[in-house]
Amino acid sequence: MEWRGRRQSDNIEDRRGQSSRGGFGRNPFGRSGIQIPMGGRRGGGLSFGTIIFLVVIYFVLKAMGIDMLQVLGEGNIGGAGSGYEQSIGQRPAGQSSDDTTAFVRTVLAETETTWNAIFSASGEQYREPTLVLFSGATASACGQASSATGPFYCPADSKVYLDTEFFDQLERQFDAAGDFAQAYVIAHEVGHHVQNLTGVLPEFNRQRRSMGQREANQMSVRVELQADCYAGIWAKSADKEGILSDGDLEEALNAAQQIGDDTLQKRSQGYVVPDAFNHGTSAQRMKWFKRGYDSGNVSACDTFSGPI
Repeated sequence: MEWRGRRQSDNIEDRRGQSSRGGFGRNPFGRSGIQIPMGGRRGGGLSFGTIIFLVVIYFVLKAMGIDMLQVLGEGNIGGAGSGYEQSIGQRPAGQSSDDTTAFVRTVLAETETTWNAIFSASGEQYREPTLVLFSGATASACGQASSATGPFYCPADSKVYLDTEFFDQLERQFDAAGDFAQAYVIAHEVGHHVQNLTGVLPEFNRQRRSMGQREANQMSVRVELQADCYAGIWAKSADKEGILSDGDLEEALNAAQQIGDDTLQKRSQGYVVPDAFNHGTSAQRMKWFKRGYDSGNVSACDTFSGPI
């Protein structure tokens, strides 16, 4: 990527170096969740009275038809492990932490340019998201953000959360090298922000309350693939700006392939469970990213009509 010397976004909140207490982990590249406040003595866990209180609250909500165990287990779509959950990335050899910050700022600025233009052409105003850089763990409006689960988007505060060390971690675990692979990760999460603005995420989170796990997973796949398609639209815009270098598109497609549900399951357990897919297969993720790139048009990213 020819990213140096370009505008850098000011919509960055740098929390690196700040300590944060542990909490519920999050699924990146599209998942966020709800965190129950955990009281009790400082450093001493929960008091007996607090435990009784939480048990009573659980059964009251259960009687109202709200299963908090299911809510905590599934979360709300909004921010990636994707295992995004899974995501990919690699800090290019010799790239310092300061370079990484500048890179993230630049990619975010390019997404702002892309989506401001698209929204403006439709007579709408694009509300730019904030990208939070953190190390280890940090608090979000969707609960605790953790480096163990990768980048994710939280619709409750319209922020993308990213531990840049995740790029190094994924370099060691996934064969998805290149700075454009990193850019794809960021653009995917910004795609979830676009979905939040257009009502896709709120509607999905409303519908999933009445869905079984299998149906919710199937709908989650469509949400994630649309975010991939939106990332492809950004890639097309970046290409028109002369940012892409030879091999960049291949880096993004390889990243999409490496984080497909089937590829991840084969790597981790040796077999696949299609009903457990919630982000899409490698072929699907590559297909929809490429569709966004080839068309450069939001209308081409309708993953909710017909087969995917």
